[in-house]
Amino acid sequence: MPSADASLRSIGVGLRGHDNALGFIRLVLAFFVLVDHTFPLGGFGPDFGGKYTHGQAQLGSLAVAGFFAISGYLIAKSGMSADVLQFLWRRTLRIFPAFLVVLAVGAFVVGPLIWVLDGHTFISYFSLAPTSPWHYLASNWTLRVGAFGIQDVFQNTTPYGHQTGASVLNGSLWTLDYEWTCYLIIAVLCASAVLLKARPIVAVVTAVIAIGQIVQLVAPGTMGNVTPMFDSVLLLWMSYPFMVGALIAVYSRSIPLDHRLGVASGVILVLTLLNGGYAVFGVPAGVYFVLWLGAVLPAPLRRVGRTNDYSYGVYIYGFLVQQTLAYFGLYKLGFFPYLLGATIVTAACAWLSWHLVEKRAMMLKDWGPGRGIAHWYQWARTVLRIRPRHLPPAPEDPNEASTDEASAEASSPQPRSGEEEPASRRP
Repeated sequence: MPSADASLRSIGVGLRGHDNALGFIRLVLAFFVLVDHTFPLGGFGPDFGGKYTHGQAQLGSLAVAGFFAISGYLIAKSGMSADVLQFLWRRTLRIFPAFLVVLAVGAFVVGPLIWVLDGHTFISYFSLAPTSPWHYLASNWTLRVGAFGIQDVFQNTTPYGHQTGASVLNGSLWTLDYEWTCYLIIAVLCASAVLLKARPIVAVVTAVIAIGQIVQLVAPGTMGNVTPMFDSVLLLWMSYPFMVGALIAVYSRSIPLDHRLGVASGVILVLTLLNGGYAVFGVPAGVYFVLWLGAVLPAPLRRVGRTNDYSYGVYIYGFLVQQTLAYFGLYKLGFFPYLLGATIVTAACAWLSWHLVEKRAMMLKDWGPGRGIAHWYQWARTVLRIRPRHLPPAPEDPNEASTDEASAEASSPQPRSGEEEPASRRP
């Protein structure tokens, strides 16, 4: 447990570097998403969270909010230590490579396998139909999910397919578009130097989102009349914990790491979930609670995720794995065997994703655009610099001294009358 004087530190000191438990918490949150999806994907009914929170949240949505809270803190810290070019390059490397690979795995591994097992021909899977794998890739590669399924894969052969009447390969990926939008907000604040020189603007942006959250709850659709960006209820819901995390990041040296505040924030989170007010008051309390946990959990847990971060892989592969296992009937053994099997297979996929894709992509973070604007500005100046043109020397006239020689002769000291010429000038 933390030392006795931990409450005297700031939250920035408590979460400094990699000496924190945020990696462990993200892994736990990813597992909570897996648990939450077990209910609908296995046909076990609705998640129990909605019942106890009066429909305010489910276990999965709470986990996603926790993800966004941690992401907001870490991404803002990243934006404070890099220029906007470096920031966007590193965020791209962290999100896109693994995302594109999981799309390809769904389209070219799982999809054709299930298609053939359903009695179709392999070639027919790759037709140019509106539900083809090509349409799946073209509709989703930008992070904005435009197609959840391919052909009728999983539609008639899984519990979730029967519930929705549609093919759904990976229903977890839709949140990444909103996360990327939050990254772009930080990118604008980074480019305008707000994160370092005008921190109160971060508080203003967070307050605007909080007010938008309230307005949307009271009068749904109203915020869309103010700005189309906040017409989406989901964007408001996800950007709120993200920006609270970012706000704590920019003021991390001034916000205390206080155990009383940490426990109180946890209590407020639970009370708002049970009695109402979570969307307004529970979110900021929950953000502080999660970050406080990241700073005070014991040392063994702080080592989890420090070198190898499997949480992203668990999140992006979990749904696809659970759908595949449901196709093969594992859910028929019951909730816990289905969850256990999905956890094992998903962990293996996450391990492969990290070591084969994510880790290798992040090795490029200081390459190319990762070197920063100053480096490339200096490079451009060097390459494009216009050097002064030198005129070729005039042809020498043997009968006349050159201008330079004449000037040199004129400027040479001449011996006065009666004075002997220096020896160095004698013939």
